[in-house]
Amino acid sequence: MANLLRGMAAGLLAGCAASYVMNQVASTNPNKAGKGQKEGSSRRHRSNQREAREGGAEEQNATVATAEAISRNVFGHDLSECEKQIAGPAVHYAYGSIVGAIYGGVAEWFPLVGAGFGLPFGFVLWLVGDEIAVPALGLAKGPAEYPPAVHADALAAHLLYGFTTDMARRVLRHVL
Repeated sequence: MANLLRGMAAGLLAGCAASYVMNQVASTNPNKAGKGQKEGSSRRHRSNQREAREGGAEEQNATVATAEAISRNVFGHDLSECEKQIAGPAVHYAYGSIVGAIYGGVAEWFPLVGAGFGLPFGFVLWLVGDEIAVPALGLAKGPAEYPPAVHADALAAHLLYGFTTDMARRVLRHVL
């Protein structure tokens, strides 16, 4: 029997856990984590760190740019560097949790959504989020401005997120 709230609760917790896994895996790769940051899940972040190491101008991490936009537009406050280090990951975990909750709710009513163990879900998040929405919102350069390896890393990270979200959701759904 489908229960939307239980499915969403399982998805919320699973999405948060998957965001953590995504960050931990990204932080273990020296090509992805730099300057002491663990927010290595987005391709823009990795590319920005690479540019900074190579002496180029560092572009803002998309999650930090989102946090800054929210802080500035909602609270009329510009984030300090210390606040950015907290706000960027907070946006990442909030987004991962919210998207996980939506996935959990939809999978509750349409079990076919869970086919593929979350991999199609991760692919759609990468395509719609990383490749389309983030550049369209002006939070990063367009997809053509990044090398194929950066796209592949981002896709792999989002597939990991989707798989982890789905597996954790399935386990949590039996408990909730």
